Amino acid sequence: MLIPVKPNEFSRLIPAVATGPQFNACSGNPRKLLQRVLISVIGGVLTLLVSQALSMNSQFAPVMLVVGVVFLLHILWGPILEAGQKNAALRRYPAAAIFEGRVADLFTREVVEDRREQANNDGRLELVENHRTWLCLELEDEDGYLGQVRFPLDKKKHEKIRRGMVIRTLVLSERKDFSRIGALTDAWLPQLKLWVGEYPFLLRPAFEELCLMRLR
Repeated sequence: MLIPVKPNEFSRLIPAVATGPQFNACSGNPRKLLQRVLISVIGGVLTLLVSQALSMNSQFAPVMLVVGVVFLLHILWGPILEAGQKNAALRRYPAAAIFEGRVADLFTREVVEDRREQANNDGRLELVENHRTWLCLELEDEDGYLGQVRFPLDKKKHEKIRRGMVIRTLVLSERKDFSRIGALTDAWLPQLKLWVGEYPFLLRPAFEELCLMRLR
């Protein structure tokens, strides 16, 4: 079942600016966080040193000072910018609808999350891959198959998910009749009171409230 969402409702569900959960999701793993710290520290310090070396009467000194501060704050605005870009990619769709259906099938899949070269005991470089198990949920309703929601598996949180459970998500499309699905957001399993998804696109309390209003 698809229930079209009004433009003002849609703008509430996927905000233009990053939410707290989105900021945390875009902060990344420890390796990504370390990269941001290095960019902030190295870029900020070098730029501030250049600004100090320039004469205070130079027209470039204030500019370099501002650039240095921007670099130092990269660890904060980096995740905010990334989250804003993710939100914008979905907010561009002209049509959105609440989907209520069921979990048609679920299965796990090994996903390569990171690749890097590392020296082995012989001193030779070899490719090392980090794998992680993801859980894939296939969604359907009375009209048939809709799509798939996937996310990293947490056995304690996700062990109770079963085929046939009710699941709700937001569907995005370029077409008003939703004959072609463009994207799915994170999803809500009301029976378990559990949110699942690769990334927290939705303002979740607002989505739950809207579902209560529109699915009565």
